[in-house]
Amino acid sequence: MNISVTMQDKKTFIRWFLDNYQLKRRESVWILNYLINHDSFLDNVHFIREARFSPRGIIISAHCSDEVPFRFYKDNIVTTDAEKSFHDIRMNKKDPVYIQLNFKNSHQSMEYVAVLEDNPFLPEDHYVTKEDRQLAAKLLDASHYQYKKKKLQEAIDLALDKRDEDKFRLLSKAMRQLKEEAEDKIEHI
Repeated sequence: MNISVTMQDKKTFIRWFLDNYQLKRRESVWILNYLINHDSFLDNVHFIREARFSPRGIIISAHCSDEVPFRFYKDNIVTTDAEKSFHDIRMNKKDPVYIQLNFKNSHQSMEYVAVLEDNPFLPEDHYVTKEDRQLAAKLLDASHYQYKKKKLQEAIDLALDKRDEDKFRLLSKAMRQLKEEAEDKIEHI
């Protein structure tokens, strides 16, 4: 999705969107129509997902969506006042604005995907779930255990080769402790 989206592509998409969806707030229609009619703004308009993470983002929803009707994010301020956001867009036309559109099957819309850009403000781990983190921790624990076990086994083998009984007993005790700790900590994945 890191392709350059032309101004004409954006205009065509916005017209298509307005022709095919009824928006929850009439001010949203005003904003989108204003963008179509002012080329200088469209250069700085980017359609993204998760606009709430951007420094200047707008969320607009169609009636077919269960999402909020309208949100404007600027730095750490959030408002539902579409007129204030419209004023901000007009006054700061050189600043990028990131728009998220919510409508039924938006993820499957070829028209939307054609203008959709990557969100550069999205946290890297945004799509990582709690279960993913837990699984990663288990895998890391299992890997760490296998590494320690291998190193201990190599040291035990070396102690046996050298016929060092004291070292063998010490390392064997360490191996038993490692296995006991692992039983408590590591589940089979």
